[in-house]
Amino acid sequence: MEVLYEDNHLIIVNKRVGEIVQGDKTGDEPLSETIKRYLKEKYAKPGNVFCGVTHRLDRPVSGVVVFAKTDKALGRMNRLFAEHGVKKMYWAIVCGKPEKEEGRLEHYLVRNEKLNKSFAYDREKPGGKRAVLTYRLLTAGDRYSLLEINLETGRHHQIRSQLSAIGLPIKGDLKYGAKRSNPDGGISLHARSVEFVHPVSHELVRVVAPVPEDNLWRLLTEGV
Repeated sequence: MEVLYEDNHLIIVNKRVGEIVQGDKTGDEPLSETIKRYLKEKYAKPGNVFCGVTHRLDRPVSGVVVFAKTDKALGRMNRLFAEHGVKKMYWAIVCGKPEKEEGRLEHYLVRNEKLNKSFAYDREKPGGKRAVLTYRLLTAGDRYSLLEINLETGRHHQIRSQLSAIGLPIKGDLKYGAKRSNPDGGISLHARSVEFVHPVSHELVRVVAPVPEDNLWRLLTEGV
């Protein structure tokens, strides 16, 4: 486990592809439990250790995740997220190259629970939720491009479905139109950074997560 930031109230880690943030039906150990064990051993804590989940990343996605070490910090971080007080920035390697170097995408997403997939539409649909993001082209190769993405809304599979809708599926994302999978079974979407005012100390916190150890990531992010 790669710890990026830790104080008395919060612990921020760099999630690897394939890890789950919170327990699910697979029964695999989630990061929340790994962190509890880490804290128990590091500080020789007796009894139960608290670790609160403030937000989630999909299993095939890597990058920065914030956990709370106290109940008070969890409540305050939950409020920060609800009030859009946390700025999250993503990097994505997409198949192809956008027509414009930067842009703003607005769609209406309809979630299909059975398929665990969201479908993006240009116009309002019954049950659709408005989804908005902005993107900026950072680098481009022959087949793949690196985009910086900022979310204005937080919807199910938002980045994946919106980029797919404009013909730029994320590398490895078979569910949303990529032609082949990644060797690690993940997708090339990385929660690159998180920024917020600390809910207890009130200092500005900005944490950047190193990208996965992968030749294409290394090539496209060199010099960025």
